[in-house]
Amino acid sequence: MAPILFRIPLNLPYFGHVALPIYGFGMMLVLAFIFSPWLAWWRARKEGLDGDVILDMGFWVFVAGLVGARTFYCIEYWGRDIHSLLDAIQYWKGGIVYYGGIVGGTIGFFVYRWFYPFPLRPYLDALAPSIAVGTFFGRLGCFLNGCCYGDQCTLPWAVSFPAKSAAWWHQFNSGLIAEGARVSLPVHPTQLYSAIDALVLLVLLSAFYPMRRRDGEVMGVLMLAYPITRFLIEYIRNDEGAFYAGLTISQNISIGLFLAGMAYWAWVLSTPRGILKPDSAKSSPGRAELAGARS
Repeated sequence: MAPILFRIPLNLPYFGHVALPIYGFGMMLVLAFIFSPWLAWWRARKEGLDGDVILDMGFWVFVAGLVGARTFYCIEYWGRDIHSLLDAIQYWKGGIVYYGGIVGGTIGFFVYRWFYPFPLRPYLDALAPSIAVGTFFGRLGCFLNGCCYGDQCTLPWAVSFPAKSAAWWHQFNSGLIAEGARVSLPVHPTQLYSAIDALVLLVLLSAFYPMRRRDGEVMGVLMLAYPITRFLIEYIRNDEGAFYAGLTISQNISIGLFLAGMAYWAWVLSTPRGILKPDSAKSSPGRAELAGARS
């Protein structure tokens, strides 16, 4: 756990010598912002799509996703970890909800596409592996921040978090450790499980990409695979209680996403087989072509 990776000494007017903290979670967000759009741009160019669409859209999707993820967290944890507007905007210290980011990023994606139409399914496929990359860095950030921790564990790879961490406070409030305990009891490193899961999904999506028979199938694989793995990992996480039907809020959302993925697959399979040709992908459809572009 390393909430603050290092500090940069600065000599500022009126403030004097200060040490600017570089947060581990914030650093992982920066890496996600760099590598996720780059991978999508590379994939788009390789498939004959317009890479500029990815670069233009990437900023808006990332910002909208970050706002959605933080908003979801603030709603869920208001009064517990979030007590003021100042707390709400300090996202670099950690505290975002993955599914909130998916909702926000999706809204940003479709708002951008409304103003600048482009073929939907080919670009969804190009973006799908990048979502796995962003998830990988995000979960590493969770590990550095100490959030999203797991249940107690006696396996060789179990980890203990330092005093005053989220896992430590949970165990202290539950009477499992004394106030003087320097570390928490060993727990599952569920953040690393999720990061490994993201890498597996990246490999799966990358391997499936050349085998797709229709545009949109790569995103369809992600929409079915991720909610399954997330649902299972939730069973050994210990930072959320039951929300509905004995399941956490993330498990409930996972079920909804899986059902949405099934509906998405039904729609994709209803379209003719074939992949968008590069010449068509690089064209910029206008409003008159909007109906075709949005298929």
